[in-house]
Amino acid sequence: MSLFSLLPGDSDLPQTPVCSRKGCRAPALWRLLWNNPKIHTPERRKTWLACAEHRDWLEDYLRTRLLWRETLPLTEASSPCTDS
Repeated sequence: MSLFSLLPGDSDLPQTPVCSRKGCRAPALWRLLWNNPKIHTPERRKTWLACAEHRDWLEDYLRTRLLWRETLPLTEASSPCTDS
């Protein structure tokens, strides 16, 4: 049981992964893998999800801060969870 299962609503509905950009609720199509070398081990990867519109913006944000590692397509086999 999850804390979120206690919230009102139909918890049996499948959840569609959405873009991690603030305020965006568009379906995610990409996984941006990143880590902060100052606090994470080199093999650790955190994930942001991106829609087609915000992929470049989110990737540029991470690249500018030297946090970006890799961008991959979001597939059915991918976990829809984000670790931000």
